[in-house]
Parts: sequence; structure tokens; C-alpha cells
Amino acid sequence: MKRLTDNINSSYFEAANSLRSKKDRHRIVAYVESYDDVLFWRSLLSAYEDDKRYFEVMLPSRSSLERGKRSALMSLMDHQLGQGMIACVDADYDFLMQGVTPVSQFIIDNPFVLHTYAYAIENMQCYAPSLHDVCVMVTLNDHAVFDFRSYLGEFSKIIFPLFVWSIWHYRNNVYGQFTITDFNKSVELGKFSLANATSLLDNLRAKVFRKCNWLKHRNPNAKESYLKLKKELMALGVTPETTYLYIQGHHLFDKLVQPMLAHVCQTLVRERENEIRRKAVHSTQMRNELSCYAHSVQDVEQMLKKNMGYMGSEPFRRIQHDLEAMLNMTPAQKPEAERHDE
Repeated sequence: MKRLTDNINSSYFEAANSLRSKKDRHRIVAYVESYDDVLFWRSLLSAYEDDKRYFEVMLPSRSSLERGKRSALMSLMDHQLGQGMIACVDADYDFLMQGVTPVSQFIIDNPFVLHTYAYAIENMQCYAPSLHDVCVMVTLNDHAVFDFRSYLGEFSKIIFPLFVWSIWHYRNNVYGQFTITDFNKSVELGKFSLANATSLLDNLRAKVFRKCNWLKHRNPNAKESYLKLKKELMALGVTPETTYLYIQGHHLFDKLVQPMLAHVCQTLVRERENEIRRKAVHSTQMRNELSCYAHSVQDVEQMLKKNMGYMGSEPFRRIQHDLEAMLNMTPAQKPEAERHDE
């Protein structure tokens, strides 16, 4: 027997809105994948709230605590999304797959599904131009001791050819031969420090070169399709300098950016502590200042998760454009199924 909640769709919320006073704001339910995604999507959607509408961000599962894109989408694909109910998900590889799988097709075709364009929210939180500001939030030290933008740009250029191979395997449904896990292992930097930052990139360059050659020999007839895909990916927004935004988000966050930030922040904290020791007039003042500063230092991981510097990024602007197009959609532009519901 079907539950009443099984029939909830966009039309349900739009009908509920119609029962409200014309002076009341209309509610748009935005389903997200997990609790960790609420802040990101709220930061986007809140800018589009006015005296006529507001958004309510929530998880889609009504009967369990199941999370993730498959839960967020599969529970909604049987329901009609629309201007009263939308889905907000990580793009993962699905955007770059361009309709090769049913989920990819659903994401890129449905105007009421917003996706990150970048692989995941974690990639946006690791947006290179914003990372110095994260260091300042953590350490209260504005000394720029490391160029994150340049480093992640160089990292991206090195891994870009291998990234194309990764998408090529998924596009051709032979991903078992070169999985995302295989790709992640191939682009691991190793233990980061300011002293060995350059040598880590040199080692990575050699490792990626060897892996690309191995894949070329394994797929001798792939040259034409590889070059065609490379051109297509660049047209979709994946530039050699920004490849880091499109690799697996957890890997980027946990294995590269967070350790990098932790080391840089540790350096900045030591610098500030040494400054306090030099400037202190006596030992009591030094201890008090050091104690005060220690209580002001924040946790790197938590500050990175709260980083909202991605708002100036190209993927974020593309999400904004999609949201604006959805909100300004005319009846003639709506999917046929939704027009029938009306």
C-alpha cells in the first residue's frame, strides 16, 4: 500500500502555497544529500529569497536516515520536481558524463535539479583563491607564506591529462580498468611541507607521465576519442588550471588541501607565537598573550568546511545562472509533465 507521502511532489507544494494568503511567501523545498550540504545550498538559495518566496533545505528521505545522491535523486525521480520542489546535489562525474548514465541524463536534463558543476561541495570549499583567507581565520595571521592559487593551478595542469583518461574510462563504460580510486592513488602528492612542495610536484609529474603512457599503450586505438573528449571537457569548463575542482572531493579535501592548510597554519601559528615572545616585556605578559592567542586559534578542518570563498568561482556562478533560469521559467518552458499537473 502506498503511503500518502509517496504522492508528494512539486504540485503538492505549489497547491499548499496556493492555500496561503497572497501576502504570504511561497515555500520552495530544496532537497539535499546530507546534513553537511545544508550550509552550502543555504548560502546560494538565501540570496534569492524575497517577499514572494523562501526556500526550506532538507533531506529527502522521510522514512530513514539514508543519505547521498542516489537517495536524494532516486526518491525524487518518481515524483515530479518543479518550482515547488527542487533537488540540489553534487555533480560528481555525472555532469561530465553528459547523459551516458540515467542519473547523468536526469541531472543535466531536469531544470529543477541544481548541481555543483565541480565534483562536490568539498571541491568548492577548497577553491584556491580563498584558501589564504581560511588560514587567516584559523591563525589570525595575514602573512602570505604560500601561494595556494599557483600551487593548485600547477597541480591541476600536471594531472589534467590523466583526468581525461579517467573520464574516458567512465564514458566508455570500462571504468573497472581505471577507477576513481586508481586515479586518486596516481595523483597523491605525499606528505606536504613548505620545504618539499616543489619536489612533490616534480615527483607527481613523473608519476602521471608514466601512468598516461601506460594507459596509451593499453588503449592504442583511443587517441582520436581521447583528444575529442579532452576538447569537450574544456568546453564544459574543465581547464588544465582548475582540474582540482573536478576530481573526487573527499580525496582533494582530506589528502591534499587539508594537510596543506594544516602545515601552512602551523607555520603561521609558530610565527605569531615567536612574535609574541619577542615583543613581550616580561614573562607574565608573554604567558598571558600566548594563552590568549592559543584560545583564538581555530580548527583547520572546521574552518575549511565553513569556507564560503567559493562564491567568486565559475562553478558557483553557473549554479546561480541555473537557479535564476529556473525561477524565471515561463509556463511554456516547463517540462511537459509539470504543465499537465497544472
